[in-house]
Amino acid sequence: MLPPVPALADYGISPDLGFLPSEPPLDILPDPYFAKWEAIVSNLQALILSKRVRETVDRLPLLDASYLQSESEWRRAYVVLVFMLHGYVWGGSKPAEIIPPQLTKPLFQVCEHLDLPPVATYAGVCLWNYKPIFPDEPADDLSNLASVNTFTGCIDEQWFYLVSVAIEARGGPSIPLMLQAISAARDGNSRVVTECLQRLAEMLDDIVTLLERMYENCDPYIFYNRIRPFLAGSKNMGDAGLPNGLNYDDGSGKPDYRQYGGGSNAQSSLIQFFDIALGIEHRPTGEKAPSSTPLKDEKEGVPGPPRHGFIQEMRSYMPGPHRRFLEHVSAVANIRLYVEARRSDKALCIAYDACLSMLRTMRDKHIQIVSRYIIIQSRESRGSARSSSPRRPTQAVNLATARHSDAKSEKKNLRGTGGTALIPFLKQARDETGEPAIDAWARRLLSNGPAESSFVALSKMSEHPDGHLEVVGLSGTWAADDSEGGICHW
Repeated sequence: MLPPVPALADYGISPDLGFLPSEPPLDILPDPYFAKWEAIVSNLQALILSKRVRETVDRLPLLDASYLQSESEWRRAYVVLVFMLHGYVWGGSKPAEIIPPQLTKPLFQVCEHLDLPPVATYAGVCLWNYKPIFPDEPADDLSNLASVNTFTGCIDEQWFYLVSVAIEARGGPSIPLMLQAISAARDGNSRVVTECLQRLAEMLDDIVTLLERMYENCDPYIFYNRIRPFLAGSKNMGDAGLPNGLNYDDGSGKPDYRQYGGGSNAQSSLIQFFDIALGIEHRPTGEKAPSSTPLKDEKEGVPGPPRHGFIQEMRSYMPGPHRRFLEHVSAVANIRLYVEARRSDKALCIAYDACLSMLRTMRDKHIQIVSRYIIIQSRESRGSARSSSPRRPTQAVNLATARHSDAKSEKKNLRGTGGTALIPFLKQARDETGEPAIDAWARRLLSNGPAESSFVALSKMSEHPDGHLEVVGLSGTWAADDSEGGICHW
């Protein structure tokens, strides 16, 4: 017996807004008991600027998160605490290694409730950190959105978060749409499956348009040097001053060092949902496509074993209900198999291939953004460091300055939060998106990537004699390891 198609309500997912909350997130905790938390996060930019954020957090009383009531309050508390956490760690001349109990203990309570790690995630900075300017206007309209909290107070940081919020809102209706397509495929209703795929292709086209708007109000220099350092986690951060990660002091006196990746758009459940629904598989970086398609031997309701740990790792940074929803969808996804079995149905095949084309285009745009905001800025930062006067004031140690201080850094790998090979994997993920294409013309079209001149050449960047490749990523180094892969990972 086939497992049931998931019900959105069982996972707290909105049929209109998808993985965004069905109601706008709280912009303040209503209980005065938590007023001291809100006072810090509302003045975070001033406290960071004055280098007083740590002493202010250190003076906090230890508050009990069990006084939180609704889910919206638990989410708001998570946003407040992770903004304080990252401001505390990166808001000084050197990163803070020990997190005090008055921050650690309530953060652990909140993260246990929400099934999230104690670090800023995509949910914390995007999904639960926005507000509509006019509540009666749509949430997928960038002109109607504002962020509740930021580290810098600049419009560039807000825009960086809000483009993702608008994409989530625009893509939200695609979730019930594709669940309908899965049900229709079970019933053999090709007309409904075709219509659902046609509508999905249109939604993906809209998402590409939103993604391209990143350039309007987010300056690459500001992002790389001012915003990005605050989004870093504690994984592989030795060069930035955290060789062991963070020591989360819970008051017991026992060291508790942990390492987590920082916030990343790869933690968007929506993007993984598209891949799962369309039957797109991603392999470890550098691994070629098999001669035969494994999916032909799989059955609906019997998901194959995970190919590698990257996707599962990314899901561990998603809210628990969202992660479990994706696992459920993986067990029932049948669209690719359904279309492959009906190659003579041209309307169905064209609709499916159109979805692949739109998703591949989105990944092309993502590569261009990463190239402009990360790779180019990294090179310019290193060049600036070499040409600057030796008498310039000492900069704070963070991701934008680590390993940029001397000529030897050119021979070393820029070290940050770790992850996967950035541009090589993004290109492979883009190419893998087109592999399920049905018609011959679509396979030819989707197998030809854009001209390489559109991107920064990376052939000589941090390449080891043994072929191991590391390039700078959104919050540090991206390493091409066989055990890793995925769209992106900070």
